[in-house]
Amino acid sequence: QVQLVESGGGLVHPGGSLTLSCAASGFSFSSFTMAWVRQAPGKGLEWVSAINYGGNTKYADSAKGRFTISRDNRVNTLYLQMNDLRSEDTGVYYCAQGGWTPETIARRGQGTAVTVSA
Repeated sequence: QVQLVESGGGLVHPGGSLTLSCAASGFSFSSFTMAWVRQAPGKGLEWVSAINYGGNTKYADSAKGRFTISRDNRVNTLYLQMNDLRSEDTGVYYCAQGGWTPETIARRGQGTAVTVSA
């Protein structure tokens, strides 16, 4: 069955960096667009970034210039490098199968929590 397991979240100071990882299994990872979405406390799901099977990427305006999505098809892993983190980046980050646009998300993992606080 499809499994998406996120890791790498934690507590970071404003301006700091984190790299999230998502280990994927149970499907042909290299053939799928993958995405990151997040949910801030008390808010709805927000699409953050996506990467397609060809390596093309796209970002939400809030992530442009600070976040980098990447993938390693050799180890079926998706990444999100996050720099210059802000308090508004706090939330649970989910890896998603599909997701070039928010409505095309097929499934997502359990999430990893990111807290940006001084």
